Amino acid sequence: MTKVLSAVAWPYANGPRHIGHVAGFGVPSDVYSRYMRMAGHDVLMVSGTDEHGTPIVIMAEKAGKTPQEFADENASIIVDDLVGLGLSYDLFTRTTTANHYEVVQKLFLALHENGYMVEQTTSGAISPSTGRTLPDRYIEGTCPICKYAEARGDQCDNCGNQLDPTDLIDPRSKINGETPEFIETQHFFLDLPALADALSSWLDGREATGTWRPNVIKFSQNILEEIRPRAMTRDIDWGIPVPLDGWREQPTKRLYVWFDAVVGYLSASIEWARRLGEPDKWREWWNAPASTGDATSAASTGDATSAASTGGDAELARAERATSDEGSVGAQKASEALGNSDGVAVSKYFMGKDNIVFHSQIWPAELLAANGEGAKGGVESPFGHLNLPSEVVSSEFMTMEGKQFSTSRGHVIYVKDVLERYGPDPLRYFIVAAGPESQDADFTWAEFVQRNNSELVAGWGNLVNRAASMIHKNFGEIPAPSELADVDREVLDAVRGGFATVGALIERNRLKAALTETMRLVGEVNRYVAVTEPFKLKGEDERARLATVLHTLAQCVVDLNTMMAPFVPFSANLVHEVMGGEGEFMPMPVAKEVTDLDDGRPYRIITGEYSATPRWQPSDVAPGTPIVKPKPAFKKFDPAVVEEELERMNISA
Repeated sequence: MTKVLSAVAWPYANGPRHIGHVAGFGVPSDVYSRYMRMAGHDVLMVSGTDEHGTPIVIMAEKAGKTPQEFADENASIIVDDLVGLGLSYDLFTRTTTANHYEVVQKLFLALHENGYMVEQTTSGAISPSTGRTLPDRYIEGTCPICKYAEARGDQCDNCGNQLDPTDLIDPRSKINGETPEFIETQHFFLDLPALADALSSWLDGREATGTWRPNVIKFSQNILEEIRPRAMTRDIDWGIPVPLDGWREQPTKRLYVWFDAVVGYLSASIEWARRLGEPDKWREWWNAPASTGDATSAASTGDATSAASTGGDAELARAERATSDEGSVGAQKASEALGNSDGVAVSKYFMGKDNIVFHSQIWPAELLAANGEGAKGGVESPFGHLNLPSEVVSSEFMTMEGKQFSTSRGHVIYVKDVLERYGPDPLRYFIVAAGPESQDADFTWAEFVQRNNSELVAGWGNLVNRAASMIHKNFGEIPAPSELADVDREVLDAVRGGFATVGALIERNRLKAALTETMRLVGEVNRYVAVTEPFKLKGEDERARLATVLHTLAQCVVDLNTMMAPFVPFSANLVHEVMGGEGEFMPMPVAKEVTDLDDGRPYRIITGEYSATPRWQPSDVAPGTPIVKPKPAFKKFDPAVVEEELERMNISA
């Protein structure tokens, strides 16, 4: 059994989440985490709201609130968004807990003592009209390298290079457009050049595994070419104090929000263990030997693994061949492999591509420094030898109706609104089927409605309804089969083989191909119905054959529901009930009010009890299981929805 850390990017507490956010960090991480639990691995999925930094201060002032009040309000909204979407966090917390402050400060001190936090005099940007410090991200101008006109003061999103505000041509404040003034100020810098060789070796090792998406590994290696020290403190009064004499007393010197946010993966793991009453349990994910490759089940599924590491039509073709080749033993082989990696830890980090630099360079550099593994050496931090990411799983950008998401311009679709009007699973399905997994993708209402109606409803939903309706009408319960015909065995083998193929694809974060393969199997079972025509088997002498076909159909639907469950868990619970199952099939997260473990302040978290997660394997249906007249598990959307939604957004159809 592998220890799997699902480290999910921390949403910034500046407002509710829109669908572009959750397409990057939310749904992909949940599909992966749910599958890995089903495959028998021990998953710890953590994240929380990122609540420090100047943007929170500025927006809080506009709202007439303190930064803490503003963060409290938005953190609660985000919790509701993510619970409503079914994201199965073990702990979703926040960066304003006393636990997080302590972990961040301890890690800073470890880096400082090892010599990787160096004090330097640098230029700081000041707003001439307010006298307030302008953070790097609130300054934009022309990139000196690629001439992109909207580069930020910390990096250029066009060419990916790190920048300082003083590097920009014609810098300007994003707040009011004025030209900033630059003054000398003291800050601590992470000595990235002293960690460059260790970072390079680590990235080369990750490339050798063949598991990282090519765009992510290449981008990460390229940014090493211009590596330089990076400021880890800021002139601001809203953040975590610098834990050093002469610094902690300064009210306007704080640790940089991106230093403290990435440490959140560690602090959230520690908080989870403390809340469990086993304060050292987090070490099983952070201090255990790290896997040299990926988790193990994919490694034993033959061609399915090869399929998972490629792309496009070739990937799906290999997956289809693997389904045929593996047959009913595929799931067994995958299951047997789960026991081959006891004690090994795998850590996957999920985010959008604008956060790659922080997760493939800054955070790994901090971990290397804390381990004493850079050019300056050093001793391990109080947290012991910390594992670096096994993989940075970055999605590309999602646009909406051909334009970038913009809350200020009203060009946005909030998660809450989609959940209220259409439910979570149609959105989850769309994000996996048509989202920005490996290239930028565009959300359109027309495609959203089309995929729901023609794929999720007419394909999968129709199969479930036909199967349950025919079983209810003819037997009232799942019938016992007689001798299987070749056509029965073929469809059963195809579906059972899908556990190996689909599982390998999910494990390698090829979610789109995994869902495509699952829906292909749905199509195979629908064709089975068309070929066997159980609705025509009405004679008494055909009763045994009818029972066999409907038993086979029930078996296929139950197994396909297990395969669909990571993608559409809410619907999986409904289908489970339709097919005579009892209780909750896929456990769901809950929002919970707790108090801070150290200072007693109340706040809301996301957590859940996922031990009852079903296994990723065929589950034999039991003859005699009552099947009542089914209610639709899926809802078809009126095509008029498209025009209504475009009108809400003031977009012409």
